[in-house]
Amino acid sequence: MKTWQLEKLGRANLHLVETPKPEPGPSEILVRSKAISLNFRDKAIIEGSYVIPIDFPLVPGSDLAGEVVSVGANVTRFKAGDQVVSTFQPLWLDGIPTVEARNATLGGPLPGVLAEYVLLPDTGALAYPEYLTPAQASTLPIAAVTAWVALFKHGNLQPSETVLIHGSGGVSLFGLQLARALGARVIATSRSATKIHLLKQLGASDVIDTTKYPAWDEEARSLTQDCGVDHVLEVVGGEYLQRSIAALALGGHVAVIGFMESMTSTISLPPLMLGNLKLQGVGVGSRKDMVELLNFLEHHRVEPVIDASYDFSDLPDALDHLDRGPFGKVVVEIR
Repeated sequence: MKTWQLEKLGRANLHLVETPKPEPGPSEILVRSKAISLNFRDKAIIEGSYVIPIDFPLVPGSDLAGEVVSVGANVTRFKAGDQVVSTFQPLWLDGIPTVEARNATLGGPLPGVLAEYVLLPDTGALAYPEYLTPAQASTLPIAAVTAWVALFKHGNLQPSETVLIHGSGGVSLFGLQLARALGARVIATSRSATKIHLLKQLGASDVIDTTKYPAWDEEARSLTQDCGVDHVLEVVGGEYLQRSIAALALGGHVAVIGFMESMTSTISLPPLMLGNLKLQGVGVGSRKDMVELLNFLEHHRVEPVIDASYDFSDLPDALDHLDRGPFGKVVVEIR
């Protein structure tokens, strides 16, 4: 079978090679890959800017949709022919993860999913709603679960509330779509005229052009009659975090998420205390969280946003597309 392997750090060391087709162990399933969505985490691991323990060669990638082709002797959850999506942390089933479960992530340090056939533990996959294509389903494990956990689990989002999102990456767009499906208001920020238009089309009530309003927190407060927003999906970091805090209503909530543009921030503590604000880190979510997300998607028929799809053999081009800042997700498909 064909497999993408990273021999050592750097994109030049990512090669498409032939490897043996694996056989499932007693509690494993073998999945024929149909679609794999890419995350900035994948790019950062390949390039060496996201440092985690890695055994080379590494198969990168973490977000897979495909078809079960065989199962181990102890597997009762799945059978051949089932359409499934992977979970990012296959050992994290519910609650607060153990250190082992938190660190056991696909695409590093665990083997990833950029291969024609992939072995998963039977706890590391879920059936997905039939209305979704494999490409759409592949976008869910990191981006959609993260947005769900941030807004619905930690944020307890209500239809009467307002969410502020930054930019148009996978987590931000899922946050917009999930919030709008619930009936909440969404305000977005962007510096791209094209993306501002697309964000409005997707359901944002207002989009703040940060080239015109560098003090976008003040504009967000103005758009809420100076009350502030209830939730912020903070995916940028740096000085954005302080502005996200300033944009909050009393009792508001900032979810700090993902591989941020700036991984360090300096904030003033009095606004957190005086505003009774909540600052919450989000590291994706558990299997149970993903089950709840899938049930919500089934009910509301949310359509994931895919900016581009590439053939499996064109992974380097897909990574180049990721460099350019897509509107939504970038997917590679095995047709």
